[in-house]
Amino acid sequence: MKNLLYIAICFFLISCQTNNKAKTIEGFAIGTTYSIKYISNNEINFESKIDSIVKAINKSTSTYIETSDISKINNGDSTVVVDEHFKNVFKKSKRIYNETNGYFDPTVGVLVNAWGFGPEKNIETVDSLKIDSLLKFVGFNKVELLQNNTVKKIFPEIYFDFNAIGKGYLVDCVGRMFEENGVANYMVEIGGEIRAQGINENKKPWRIAIENPNFDGTRSLAEIIELNNESIATSGNYRKFRIDSLGNKFVHTINPKTGYAKESNLLSASVIAKMDCADVDGYATAFMAMGLDKTKAFLTQHPELKALLIYANENGELAIYKTDNLVTQ
Repeated sequence: MKNLLYIAICFFLISCQTNNKAKTIEGFAIGTTYSIKYISNNEINFESKIDSIVKAINKSTSTYIETSDISKINNGDSTVVVDEHFKNVFKKSKRIYNETNGYFDPTVGVLVNAWGFGPEKNIETVDSLKIDSLLKFVGFNKVELLQNNTVKKIFPEIYFDFNAIGKGYLVDCVGRMFEENGVANYMVEIGGEIRAQGINENKKPWRIAIENPNFDGTRSLAEIIELNNESIATSGNYRKFRIDSLGNKFVHTINPKTGYAKESNLLSASVIAKMDCADVDGYATAFMAMGLDKTKAFLTQHPELKALLIYANENGELAIYKTDNLVTQ
């Protein structure tokens, strides 16, 4: 999330040795790393194209750049005419906000800042009175994208933060760039969010390993999955948190219903689907706010989604819930 935070569950490619290796591009963008593999004889300089995409999206939606469109809007400039990137992210966010009954809400930014997870200076004392006062400025139903491509906010204090969907959106933009240049087989991974199309160098679907959320720093695999023209995103809280002077733990997923940054029994949520990575990115974020039971209920109503949820059971032990349509290895 903010500055496109490192996700709770790490992904890495499971690959085999072959003479027909995919080309690889690696780098750093939007506060995280990226690793891109593609199979093509095209000699286009894709690195420069990726850099251009990153710059354009940052200019539009980065809360860490003072001159970006989103920063100007957050600071009260109602004359900003937003670009296609902003409009795309806004429209996706509104749809997912409605589908999840408000558990995914990019206007939660004022609370993210208050809890110390955003670019703004955090409030030193966050109590129930402060939270109640800030909740007035939370709600995607309080903002509107007008026909002239400006943004209307009911309250000037409303603060947009698209970082919960931003990595996935960047993944999609890079993927579409490959497709526009005739590359049918690729895997784009940015900060753990992935979009995979076609096949890998072994002429098989791209294979991804999902790690357990180990608290002791060790690494162990939870499951391995294949992506068949699908996207996957994960959200989790066990690595990104802060502890105040009283020893209270606050996680980076803010519940837009309550305003609090409290950890639930759901430690991580991985969502897979034949849709944009931005979409599954948004759903994964919403699930962390929903908690285990509400997420399972939501998934029964959305068979187009596959999910792997890692949670703490009644004994405090790690447990895994998988949707019936998710095949693992």
